[in-house]
Amino acid sequence: MNDDQTLTAARKALAELALPDGTPLVDSGRLSGPVRVGNRLSLAISINETELQDFESVRAKAEAALLSVPRIDGAIVALTGEKKGSPAPSAPTPIVQPKSKPPVLGGVRHVVAVASGKGGVGKSTTSVNLALGLRALGLKVGIMDADIHGPSLPTLLALHGRPRVGRDRRLLPMQAHGLHAMSMGLMVDAETAMIWRGPMIMSAITQMLGDVDWGELDVLIIDMPPGTGDAQLAIAQGTDLSGAVIVSTPQDLALIDARRGVAMFRKVDVPILGVIENMAHFICPDCGSRHDVFGAGGAEAEAARMDVPYLGAVPLTMDLRAASDAGQPVVARAPDGPLGTIYTAMAEALWSSLEDADPAVPQRQAQGV
Repeated sequence: MNDDQTLTAARKALAELALPDGTPLVDSGRLSGPVRVGNRLSLAISINETELQDFESVRAKAEAALLSVPRIDGAIVALTGEKKGSPAPSAPTPIVQPKSKPPVLGGVRHVVAVASGKGGVGKSTTSVNLALGLRALGLKVGIMDADIHGPSLPTLLALHGRPRVGRDRRLLPMQAHGLHAMSMGLMVDAETAMIWRGPMIMSAITQMLGDVDWGELDVLIIDMPPGTGDAQLAIAQGTDLSGAVIVSTPQDLALIDARRGVAMFRKVDVPILGVIENMAHFICPDCGSRHDVFGAGGAEAEAARMDVPYLGAVPLTMDLRAASDAGQPVVARAPDGPLGTIYTAMAEALWSSLEDADPAVPQRQAQGV
């Protein structure tokens, strides 16, 4: 079945359902979707917070209806809305209760968000190399690409093909350089434009958190999209984050947005584990001289001002760019090189912070797992 046939079958299956007041679900004006991604369907139902309990059965029936569609391996239906009396937001906010955090992440010891207030600061490259640095310490590490509109993980890790479906119809992460990896970019064609609004973005992220069999991991790194919007809220409310790492260039323009990222995580009680200054300076490949293209020391000074740890600085080099484009991250390509050493040192500092926060975490030897 092509996409149009699948969505027609999905709407037909949903046509049998009604709201608690008897209104047909498909005629209620409350639906966003369904949307097909690979062999999975996503749907959002708009409600207000007083309807949450009454609509849980509707949500469950809608999910079962989507699963009945031929060649569909998984489905997720999210209830979205806003608090009573609050101004109407541009996109609905998911109603998530504390007890609804996905139990499927029970095998993951620490979930760490790598975030930035704006795009273009090298956050995805940092996420991948930080994950590989943790892997070099002998840890079991996964990485999830939460940027729905601009997924970078398939390129950075040279991943191809589609994820397989394992037990209980849950997706199995793909493997690269010893990492467990998942990205929306693995489930759609490379040139497909993800023109999704808030509810669908949040449903997709919830799927990657809850419908992926991450298994037993020491750390799951989440490569966050830029900004402080729907995706960040879905992750902060959908799982127990151990903390966040903020990536910024030294430039004042990037630091302004980095402050917003720190403020957002603090509002949802997520600890800031550190700040990384990326593109701290440029090393000329011809003469070897240093050039402070974006200024110098801005992120380090900002970390001190905000009283958060400073994990270190990463220079901008031709090798870093070439390695990323080739799908061979520098920590995998040259772990003992200058850049590999920098990322591994930052990963070690990050792991030390996680251990300090959780004394039950066992010490591990720097060896393969």
